[in-house]
Amino acid sequence: MTEIKRGWNRRKTMVVLMAFSMIFLASVAILGHIFREEAMVTDFSRKNLAPCLQYPFGTDFMGRDMLIRTIAGLSMSIRLGLLTAFISAVIACVMGLAAAVLGKFADGLILGLIDLVMGIPHILLLILISFAMGKGFIGVVIGISLTHWTSLARLIRGEVLQLKESQYIRIAEKLGISKGKIAVKHMLPHIAPQLLVGLILMFPHAILHEASITFLGFGLSPEQPAIGVILSESMKYLAMGKWWLALFPGLLLVLTVLLFHYIGETLGRLTDPGHAHR
Repeated sequence: MTEIKRGWNRRKTMVVLMAFSMIFLASVAILGHIFREEAMVTDFSRKNLAPCLQYPFGTDFMGRDMLIRTIAGLSMSIRLGLLTAFISAVIACVMGLAAAVLGKFADGLILGLIDLVMGIPHILLLILISFAMGKGFIGVVIGISLTHWTSLARLIRGEVLQLKESQYIRIAEKLGISKGKIAVKHMLPHIAPQLLVGLILMFPHAILHEASITFLGFGLSPEQPAIGVILSESMKYLAMGKWWLALFPGLLLVLTVLLFHYIGETLGRLTDPGHAHR
């Protein structure tokens, strides 16, 4: 009884921490969108100011407030991560269901495509797709969406193959229900928790890869207040002692990634019956 109570209290703590993480990330996304125009404002009379009470993250070489600029950049990364993770999850769901339901030929074809995508160095494939699509916001969205679905698709395929052996699926097949209806009505609800957790765990990967290719010059345009742009610009001034230009944006990027990862891991434990009293 005591062990069950401890497990319940631990689960409540996890839920509270997850809620705080979600509130923080939602606040950053909303505030960054609100202050997007202000993040672009330049004032050369205050350029390269060290962190102080008025400017907690300091200012950059164009006199822009680094706190507002960092929040705006994180906001864009979060919104882009949400969009690309959702598209990747939809692709993974369709591919995983199709591989497990449409027969051996479709299964082999989709597994071959998964192996092909996973066989190419991830960041290289992402850069190539983004560059081919003209870089910018659209190029980054397409690049990340087309390179992040493979692992989740494999997971969903495995789950669906197990479901196919269950008695109620076999009965539905004998009753003449179409494969499409079985997949949507009977299989999709069972894989929804794994799909949701996989979607959330794709957020940190999407955010980091967006920042990486933008940092390298193959992502978002330099005019946008993106974290990758901020970190790329700061490299020129680190040798001059302007450490705050990279430190605070980098720390907030790491915090954002860790919070998304924590939310995904926590949600996975809460939806797993095996962790019900742990």
